[in-house]
Order: sequence, then C-alpha cells, then structure tokens
Amino acid sequence: MSQTSAPSTEKPSRLLQDWRPEDPAFWEKTGHKVASRNLWISVPCLLLGFCVWMLFSLVSVNLNKVGFNFTTDQLFMLTAIPSVSGALLRVPYSFMIPLFGGRRWTALSTIFLVLPCAWLGFAVQDVSTSYNTFLIIALLCGFGGANFASSMSNISFFFPKTKQGGALGINGGLGNLGVSVMQLVAPLVISLGVFAAFSDKQTLANGADMWLQNAAWIWVPFLIIGTIAAWFGMNDLATSKASIRQQLPVLKRGHLWIMSVLYLATFGSFIGFSAGFAMLTKTQFPEISIISYAFFGPFVGALARSAGGMLSDRLGGIRVTLVNYILMAVFAGLLFLTLPVNGAGGNFPAFFAVFMVLFLTAGLGSGSTYQMIAVIFRKITTDQAKARGATDDEALREAVTDTAAALGFISSIGAIGGFFIPKAFGTSLALTGSPAGAMKVFLVFYVVCALITWLVYWRKLNKGFATKQVRK
Repeated sequence: MSQTSAPSTEKPSRLLQDWRPEDPAFWEKTGHKVASRNLWISVPCLLLGFCVWMLFSLVSVNLNKVGFNFTTDQLFMLTAIPSVSGALLRVPYSFMIPLFGGRRWTALSTIFLVLPCAWLGFAVQDVSTSYNTFLIIALLCGFGGANFASSMSNISFFFPKTKQGGALGINGGLGNLGVSVMQLVAPLVISLGVFAAFSDKQTLANGADMWLQNAAWIWVPFLIIGTIAAWFGMNDLATSKASIRQQLPVLKRGHLWIMSVLYLATFGSFIGFSAGFAMLTKTQFPEISIISYAFFGPFVGALARSAGGMLSDRLGGIRVTLVNYILMAVFAGLLFLTLPVNGAGGNFPAFFAVFMVLFLTAGLGSGSTYQMIAVIFRKITTDQAKARGATDDEALREAVTDTAAALGFISSIGAIGGFFIPKAFGTSLALTGSPAGAMKVFLVFYVVCALITWLVYWRKLNKGFATKQVRK
C-alpha cells in the first residue's frame, strides 16, 4: 500500500499517514528505509544534546584556572545541576512527540540549545560573572539531556518490536556518545584560537593560553546543521498522535516504577559518573591531568549501550540486566581497593581501569533495561487492550503510545543519577575527605537492583514477558 499525504498544508514527505512497521511486507518495501533515515538524523541531534548537557563536566574543572574562585563543592554542584533540569524536563519532553510530531520537536529542541552554548561562551570570559549566573546556564544546559526522552520516544514509533532493542540501543548509545565527544573535542578547542576574532584568550598561572569559551561555542554551528537536517529530513507520524490524557494512564502501572529504579542504577550511573569522574579524579589524584583521559569512560559506556540493546534482543533483557547488576556490584566493591587513604597511597591505573568497567556495565545495562521496558509495556498493554475487545490495530496503537510514554518517563528518573552521583561525591569528600562513603551507597543500590531483577522478573515473570526475542 502506498503512503497517503496529509490533507492540507503538510507536505506528503513530512507527515506519514500510513505507518505499519509490524507488517512485514510494508516494513521491507517502505518502512525500513524511512525508519533508518529518521534514526540516523536523530542520532547526531541527540549526540549534540548530550554534548551540551555535559558541558559543565569540563568547564567546571577549568573555571578557577581562568580566574574564578569557586569552592570544590560549588564546582561539583555545577556539574550536577544540568542533570536536575534534564531529568525534570524529560517528563514533559516524553509527551511531546505525540503532541507535536518527531520532526518538529527534534528541530525545535535542537535549535534551543544554541542559547546556553552562546551564553556560556560569554560568561566564562568575564570573571565577575556570578555563581548564580552559572547555575542558570547549567540549568539551561539540562535541556540537552531532556532531548533523550523525546528522541527515544520518537524512534520507538518507527520500528517493529523485534527491532526495538537494536534501534533504541543505537539511538541511545550513539547519542550518549556525545558525552565522550564533548570531553574529547572540548579540551582540544580550548587550547586553540578557533573563535579568536570574536573573543579574547585567558592566560593561566603557568603562562599557557586558554580559550575556555570555545568549549561552548564549538557546538553552535553543528546545532544549526542538525536543526536543518531534522526539519527537512525527518518525518512526523500521524499514527503517533495522542493527547497527554491518552498517555497518562501509563503512570498507574507498577512496572513503570520498578523499571524506573532499575534504569536509575544503570543510566543514572553512566551520566553521573560522566559528570563527576573528572572532578573526582582531580581530588583523589591531583598529579594526574585527567582531562586527557576523561572521554574514555563515556566512550566505552555509550558503545556498550548499543551492544546492550542488541544483545538483549538475542538473549533477553532480563538475563543481560541481571548479570550486569552483579558485575556492577563487584566492581563497585573493587574500587575501594584503589582509593587513597587519608590522602596517601592509591593506585591510579587500577582506579581508572575499575571505573572503565563501571562505565561499560552502566552503558550495557542502560541498553538492556530499555529493551526490557519496550518488551514489557508492549506485552502488557496489548494483552489488556485485547481483553477489552480492541482490534489488533487498536491494541498495537495503544501499546506503542504507552511504550513511548513509559520510555520517556523512566528516562527522566534515570537522569536524576546525574545529579545525585556528583553531589554524593562532593558531600562525601566534604564530610570525610574521601568518596568511599558515596561508593558504599552505590554498591548497596546495585545489589538491591540485582535482587529486584531476580525476584520480580527473572524468577516470576520471565516467561510471561517473553523477553527472549531471536532475530529472524
């Protein structure tokens, strides 16, 4: 069947009225190509969102070097604040795709990020800029993190359930790669006069030159390009339209809250470690120039997320998630052996290696838990809709809408980890001089999540949710 165009002002190529990804013939002839195009435009837009979201993980480390005088706890707070706004905004963002359409919202949410980037570039050049001003900019950077909820919701509409893990893993995993890209690119551009015609350099205490504003300004042209690509290259789906009232019932499902806790442990760890790792390393091993290595962790975690989604499609999200939590608990325990005691000792190579495994497991678990969410909510909603007498098409539409809303809402809970982890490190250091207290809390949390996964899903509901999906 051919796709029908919108009735009025919407161009036929922009709004797709006929979208049936679960129909094998439609998928092979039309769906796969269109879905892939939307996915591969979504990925760089989401990647740029993560670049902006995590800007303060690098900027905070350098603020005092260019003349500011903030305390360690204040700097940790600046790295944590974007995660607060990013997490809170993911709730409304998760409802935006059914209201506005994926193309429109991706373009609008991408171009908005030019504001915090431009403002931050000017703010770091004036040492009289207040701490409160940086807090406001940090909150605006959080909008980049909120893009994750709408982006993942949008991509979930395009792919059939047998492809959900892989598609969401690619979108989320490569989007998460923005953390690593930012931490790799920003240290390079702040040492170069890329925008020297529009700004002055800062001279450090050791006589070196720095252009800290470049860490923010470098993303502006790419954000504009991403906006144009989304507006002209992506599609809105008529079948994804739904009011907020139609999406809210998903909040009543107990599995939404259980999966929120599980996702907090995985994605929350990934984004929290990404935000706080550089500052933490600076406090524990001040002799190490961590800026040169900080991007490795987010890079490993982002790639692992894509692998986690695809691995879960083959082996089942429950199995992958359970094993992953066990590994997270083990390596969180090993981290204690690498830390300095009373400012002495410590083993940086071991500390770095253990943290890389924690990044890997956090990314892998983010992909596997997201696959669990997609499978569980489609299964529950479809069964309940059919029990009410709904047709197959009606049940599928309701299931897709519920799943998209659940993915967006759960992602907002997970993002809270980006605040609590850096803040926990800062508080633990302020109270005891060591991050060990914070790590004990994380270790217990990973053990609890392993028990929840085993008790609720592996032991009781594994067969009911049929999470093992073998690709054909």
